[in-house]
Amino acid sequence: MQLVTEDNITELAVERWATARDPRTAEVMTALVRHLHDFAREVRLTEAEWMAAVQWLTRTGQISDAKREEFILASDVLGLSMLVVQMNHRLDPRATPATVLGPFFIEGSPQLPYGGDMSDGLDGVPLYVHGTVRDLDGDPVPGATFDVWQADDEGVYEAQLGEVDEARLRGKYTTREDGGYCVRSIAPKGYTIPMDGPVGELISQTAISHYRPAHIHFLFAVPGYEPLITHLFQEGAEYLDTDVVFGTKQELVVRFEQREPGPTPDGGRSDVPWVEARYDFVLQRAE
Repeated sequence: MQLVTEDNITELAVERWATARDPRTAEVMTALVRHLHDFAREVRLTEAEWMAAVQWLTRTGQISDAKREEFILASDVLGLSMLVVQMNHRLDPRATPATVLGPFFIEGSPQLPYGGDMSDGLDGVPLYVHGTVRDLDGDPVPGATFDVWQADDEGVYEAQLGEVDEARLRGKYTTREDGGYCVRSIAPKGYTIPMDGPVGELISQTAISHYRPAHIHFLFAVPGYEPLITHLFQEGAEYLDTDVVFGTKQELVVRFEQREPGPTPDGGRSDVPWVEARYDFVLQRAE
């Protein structure tokens, strides 16, 4: 029987995990073991700290459900989500850059028409986001269906609410033959990430800002093109430089223009002041 010591425990654990039948699993798990052990040695991890970490992970799992992904939030605030995005989406510089998914995406949003209102009467300043979806050559991408979602006027997502009868500030849109799209919603506001869970508890022990700048989420999964998860951020919004999830990129910062009552981009009219944002998405063809 081999004696386990502080000096050989890492190699013994690596040897065991190297037996994984899938080569990639073996690669990931052996690297994870090495890094975890190196971390414990570097900080001289105590048993009390180890138990606190285990309990924190347990609470993170317990608070998560189909609508709240606390583990994704943890990954976001640690910068891991954005690092993985950057490594896996090294797109052509002409393509719209990717950013984090965030913890509040909900599958199965309703299909809305060109200019359809996903705010459905919620309080807020009417917002029209419109433009085109094109490829790297500037050609339109017709029939491209994409998801859009955002927080409400109080900075709350549908996923943070209890039972909701119908979709709230989320929808699917499809581009026209010329690649044009038009989303109607309400102007977003900056908001705090949820501070009532394990992630918020950890953040509250630091000087880290727990706010995100005003933004709207977009998700493209168009056949023949690289998938794209991204945001549009409001130019001049608070917290652009201190986004708690490291998600901001200059290319995604858009001017929100104030408009007086009158014609709107969907061909209709607004009886109240509204806001206009124009943005042309550029998708990269899949290899």
